[in-house]
Amino acid sequence: TLPEFSKLALKAKNVIPITAQCTVFAESEVITLVGEGKPMDEIAAGIEMAVAKRCFVMAKKAGATDSITLTGGCAKNDGLKDAIEHVLKLKVVNLKTDPQLMGALGAAEYARQKGLAKK
Repeated sequence: TLPEFSKLALKAKNVIPITAQCTVFAESEVITLVGEGKPMDEIAAGIEMAVAKRCFVMAKKAGATDSITLTGGCAKNDGLKDAIEHVLKLKVVNLKTDPQLMGALGAAEYARQKGLAKK
């Protein structure tokens, strides 16, 4: 489960880097690491760091300077939050609203504004 994966990544003393950018190659890399008997917590931490590094470029392009907010299921992944704070050097701010509802709320607001514009 996501909570178990997150806890696993957070307990790692070391991080095994996942170097592949492509998801298919990254999956193959993880399978190889598991087959080699590498510690699962270090592999999990490596996956979290790989995702955080991908987020780094997007956050900088978006102009993030102090803090960011995660939405969707990833917002419930404390291991990813920790990795993002480490890589981006930005505070991850938790939402008061369920982060998995943010896409739906955004779509509803967009529809409301489009409806108002037609009147």
